[in-house]
Amino acid sequence: MPVEGKSDMERIGLFSEMGYVTIGDKYVSQYMRPFNEAASKNRQMLPGGTKTLSALQEGYFEPQFARIFEGEAYSNPVQLRRRYRLAESKKNVGKAFLPSNGDKLPCGLGSYYGTIGGSYAYFSPQLKSRGRYIPPGKNLYTNPGKKGSGFGYANLTIGEQYPHKPDDYEAERIKAKKAQEEHKRLLKGGPFRLNLYPQEYFDTNPYFNDKPLPPVKKLPPQKPSAPPFIPSSPAKKLGGMKGGTFDPYPSYSAEPYVSKKSKAATTGKEGQVFHPPSGPKSRPVTSIVTLNVTR
Repeated sequence: MPVEGKSDMERIGLFSEMGYVTIGDKYVSQYMRPFNEAASKNRQMLPGGTKTLSALQEGYFEPQFARIFEGEAYSNPVQLRRRYRLAESKKNVGKAFLPSNGDKLPCGLGSYYGTIGGSYAYFSPQLKSRGRYIPPGKNLYTNPGKKGSGFGYANLTIGEQYPHKPDDYEAERIKAKKAQEEHKRLLKGGPFRLNLYPQEYFDTNPYFNDKPLPPVKKLPPQKPSAPPFIPSSPAKKLGGMKGGTFDPYPSYSAEPYVSKKSKAATTGKEGQVFHPPSGPKSRPVTSIVTLNVTR
C-alpha cells in the first residue's frame, strides 16, 4: 500500500522513523519551576534539634557514658620506674666505669694544659712560603654587534665610510670675502672717472622747478546744511501735576473701599464640596529573598 507523502528514507535518511519519548506527556511550565524538584517531594531530613549540655545523658551522642579505663588494674608509675632500673642494672658485667683522673681545666688564655697531645704545627699562625703568582691566560674576546642601520653611523659596514667634516663657522662669508679679494687683485687700477664735465659751484636747489605750475583747481561750492531740528518746547517730566502725560489726569471719584469676596469652594449639583478621589494605594509585595527561597 503506497504511503502518502515522502518516505522516511527521503525525509531523514532512515528506513523507519523512531518513536518519540515525549509523546503524550503533560506540558510542564518552566516558569517558577524548582531547581531540584526531587528535593521538594516526600519527607526531608529533619534533625532532632539542638541538645543542651547537662548532667544527664541527653546532651551526648552515646546512650550510656563510656569510660576509657573501666575495668583496668591500678598501676604505680614510680614502682614501675624502679623495677625498670633494677632490670637494666642486672645487665652490667662489672662495676661502673670511673675515670682514672678528673678533667683537666686550662689555666689561662691560649694554654694547651689538659689537652691530649698539645699544640699542632699546622695550627701555627706563621705564613707559608708561596711561589710567584702566575695569572691564567685570557679567554677569547669577540666584539659585540654594532648598533645602527649603517646610514649615518660610522664604521658599521664592511668598507670604510667617508669621514664627516663639519662646516666652518660663517663659511659663506669667508668664501665671499676671498672671492672679493681675488677680484680686487685682478683689477689693474681704480674705476674710470671723467673730470671734464662742468659742475656748479653750489649744489642744485631740490625745490626749484622750471616747468610752469598747473592752474589752480576750483573747489565746488558747498551746499548749505539744513538747520538742526529744535522742538517747540522741551519734554515734560513726570511730576506731581502729571504734566508729562498725553491725556489729562482723570477726575477724582469718591468710591468706597470694598474688599473682594473670597472665591467659594467648588461644589457639585447637590451643593456638596467636591473632594478629589484618592490616588492608588500600596499593597504588600513579595520580597526578592522570599522569591529565591520559594524557587
